[in-house]
Amino acid sequence: MLERNGHTVVRYSRSNDEIAALTGPKRLLLLKDVIRSERSKQELATLLRNEKPDVVHVHNTFLVISPSVFESSREAGVPSVHTLHNYRLLCPGWSFSRNGKVCEECLEHGLWRSVLHGCYRNSRWMTAAVALTLQTHRMGRTWERSVDGYVALTNFAREKFIEGGLPPAAIDVKPNFLDVDPGERESAGSYMLYVGRLSREKGVDVLLKAWEKLRSEVRLVILGDGPLRSQLEIEASSRNLANVTFAGWRDRSAVFAALRNAAALIVPSRCYEGLPMTIIESFACGTPVICSGFGGMAEIVDSGRTGLHFHPADECDLAEKIEWALNHQQLLVEMGRESRRVFERSYTAEANYRLLLQIYEKAIAHAALN
Repeated sequence: MLERNGHTVVRYSRSNDEIAALTGPKRLLLLKDVIRSERSKQELATLLRNEKPDVVHVHNTFLVISPSVFESSREAGVPSVHTLHNYRLLCPGWSFSRNGKVCEECLEHGLWRSVLHGCYRNSRWMTAAVALTLQTHRMGRTWERSVDGYVALTNFAREKFIEGGLPPAAIDVKPNFLDVDPGERESAGSYMLYVGRLSREKGVDVLLKAWEKLRSEVRLVILGDGPLRSQLEIEASSRNLANVTFAGWRDRSAVFAALRNAAALIVPSRCYEGLPMTIIESFACGTPVICSGFGGMAEIVDSGRTGLHFHPADECDLAEKIEWALNHQQLLVEMGRESRRVFERSYTAEANYRLLLQIYEKAIAHAALN
């Protein structure tokens, strides 16, 4: 998007696959690099000297890049902006989710709670490494001193990061966007659709329980794969849900086609989510969304206008909302049209570009004063 608008973009990236190549003593030294990678710091410092950019935009430092790149930016006098794609700075498990439920223990009581539960990869040792990294940079005030601006995806996320200690004035809200417009559907579809990973926090089990309670006949198509797929297929079979189809992973064009032909997209997540691209894609197709009514989703989907909310993890309430949708087809179509209008206003590349430039300009002004 930036390049299309005439900007020069220089990329710096590393892969966590590097960790797999480490053996013996080198693995023991990994913790030091996770906290502060001298390699990343020096490589970025060299890049900044050679390129002299106006701003550094960071999307992810975890694991091998490390927050040391913010030190490089500060020392070079180049403003930095960090997009908060998840809750990693506050939660070593990244999602405020544990055992398929919302968990804010690290926010309320401290990062040590994550070590107790082994929230990162079910490993207390690895979780301790993540928690130590976060705590080290909190104590060193990296997040306050070395970052000139933050991008939160929703107002809900912004408030959580403020609660977690980030300076309010430094956090702006800019959503994700869709770079390719699939076009609005021509007519409403006849089935309900789920698109996403098949894991516990996504709430697909709640979806199946709701389908068993429906009085009306309607087909559910599930696109996606994940660790619970086999278990969910067995559960659907044991509940005699013949109108539920597991269609597996599909590429983007197939997902767009499925969205255009659906009556509604259902997002039954048990966790807060960030800003699911499936919701933006659904809006772009003019398809309304039925979602868990909490976290950022409750902000993105305006209940009664672009979709419906149901009580999180409540299959009875979800079944009632689906029944309502099936009995109010014309209102559902109108919600889809409004969803498309919201997409055109807020989630296109053009709208995003304007917001991003404002954030860059603000970060540059902040760095000049500090």
